[in-house]
Amino acid sequence: MLLNFVITAVQIVGGLISGSLALISDALHNFSDALSIIISYIAIKLKGRDNSHRHTFGLKRAEILAAVVNASVLIVIYGFLFYEAFKRFYEPGKIEAGVMTVVAAIGLVANIAGTLLLKRDSKTSLNIRSSYMHLLSDSVSSVAVILGGIAIAVWNVTWIDSLLTVLIGIYIMRECYLILGEAIHVLMEGAPPEISLEDIKNEVEKFSEVDDIHHIHLWMVGDNDIHLEAHVNVNDMKISQSDALRMKIEKMLESKFGIHHITLQFECNQCLEEGLIGQHK
Repeated sequence: MLLNFVITAVQIVGGLISGSLALISDALHNFSDALSIIISYIAIKLKGRDNSHRHTFGLKRAEILAAVVNASVLIVIYGFLFYEAFKRFYEPGKIEAGVMTVVAAIGLVANIAGTLLLKRDSKTSLNIRSSYMHLLSDSVSSVAVILGGIAIAVWNVTWIDSLLTVLIGIYIMRECYLILGEAIHVLMEGAPPEISLEDIKNEVEKFSEVDDIHHIHLWMVGDNDIHLEAHVNVNDMKISQSDALRMKIEKMLESKFGIHHITLQFECNQCLEEGLIGQHK
């Protein structure tokens, strides 16, 4: 947070002095980086709260909401910068390439440091990945601004400043779109894309006591928190036998599919409609 707030101030001053829109865009991006880290940190704290009567799942989706906010903020920022960049194509201004290059180099060092700090946890958390993408894309944008400053100093091609802003924005928009897509899929209680319902059906029905599994609901509450509920049609058996069977099925679902929260309703030829997915209205 401290790294990004300091660099934001330095780059805004440097951008105003040099007249570089790319540098100002980099500064705004750094500012959004700092905010995204704050949002991610708050979300992690909320996720760690215990379940309650009011929130029986806890606040696990706070991290998913944080990812949506962080990605959306970047899209809004770059929408504005696209507009400014296209204006600059037609009305290019004077740019101090030396100031632009030096300030961007300072920002690059800070962004690389921040990226390395978040890299490990970005692999397992959509929330952290949204902040990581802020810092990674800002590192890329800092490199582009440095190269742009050198090009302006050598060839006096001031239009490259606007071009860099657009190119950086396109890259960032793409990454934000991917993060938003994943986060919204979780919020809409979508099934994990890597898990097939047919595979679950085939594995459960390998147990000799099981006739079929149907009315499956599979969804994600948060990152790596997959829930499943289903009806299992079994042979007529004692409750003690069904309990042993339930534990075997749950162990298999956890080991093979990574599903940790499982609710199974055992029955013996009770459902009139036994489709793989329940069609309750």
